[in-house]
Amino acid sequence: MKKTLMISAALGLVFTGQAWADITIAVAGPMTGQYASFGQQMKGGAEQAVADINAKGGVNGEMLKLEVGDDACDPKQAVAVANQFAGEGVVFVAGHFCSGSSIPASAVYADEQIVQISPGSTNPKFTDERPGPGIFRVCGRDDQQGEVAGKYLMDHFAGKKIAFVDDKTAYGKGLADATRSVYERLGGKPALVESYTAGEKDYTALVSKLKQAGVDVLYVGGYHTEAGLMKRQMVAQGMKTILMSGDALVTNEYWAITGDAGNGTLMTFSPDPRRNPEAAPVVAELEKAGKTAEGYALYTYGAIQIWADAVTTAGSTDFDAVVKALDTDNFKTVLGELKFNDKGDVTLPGYVMYEWKDGKYDYITN
Repeated sequence: MKKTLMISAALGLVFTGQAWADITIAVAGPMTGQYASFGQQMKGGAEQAVADINAKGGVNGEMLKLEVGDDACDPKQAVAVANQFAGEGVVFVAGHFCSGSSIPASAVYADEQIVQISPGSTNPKFTDERPGPGIFRVCGRDDQQGEVAGKYLMDHFAGKKIAFVDDKTAYGKGLADATRSVYERLGGKPALVESYTAGEKDYTALVSKLKQAGVDVLYVGGYHTEAGLMKRQMVAQGMKTILMSGDALVTNEYWAITGDAGNGTLMTFSPDPRRNPEAAPVVAELEKAGKTAEGYALYTYGAIQIWADAVTTAGSTDFDAVVKALDTDNFKTVLGELKFNDKGDVTLPGYVMYEWKDGKYDYITN
């Protein structure tokens, strides 16, 4: 009996040790609130990445455990989430989504030596002013996005009245300012520059102002919820104004808000990763599970892929060794083959223009 108990205790230690050996990583973004569709994209991509890696034996023989953090795109909540992750022993975070969340959270991750790879934070300050060497992103930057959008405005709407509005957030204002800067550098003169308050339901006053000014194109630096309402309300007032925005319109929720009024909406986003051959099996698994592969699902998957490969190269989750691998290695991912520059920005194809039409978005070829 005594021998049996000793064997049982030994086995218990083995199994307990195995549980302790699990590597805890996390995904963080707006899981609730008006931008929750992006959080769900990220969560689905993260869950699929962890499932696929664990099915192949984990990372260096250890299984991954995924924590999910909800920052609701609120800076203070993002910092609270980051501190919570630090207390839970998280070694890597795929997040956050909103630049206004990623930037303050990155200071916590830098202090705690937690690697952070954002799938969707595009404000240049995130990497230009990064607080430590473990901060990266797999998406592009607003200055790159603004270059494409500003040039498109000049090339296709020369002589038209173009207005720029933003929601005053790090993402929205940064994107609108970057696009307007390029537009003005190329000789454009904005008909109107305004800011609006995110989260409101009625933009009639702004729409009336745009109508009175005879605006032909409205550039919105902000998210799909407000942009969708503006577009719908412009159409309701009989306006034929074209709405243009950035990557935050890459969600089917935009069309759910606008309906047919959304036809002709333009937006910048990276080349659709769903078209990469390497992404096909992942897309199939996500769709089979009833999850979306649109937007930032694959960017989150790719972020976890990259970190896992770096840990494999490093031979452990040691912060310095993993950062060295991230700085030097080339990575084959669902996003394509890539590497990071000395700022932590990724080398991937730049932004292209998309158009919403009949409930779907696709590249514009001209």
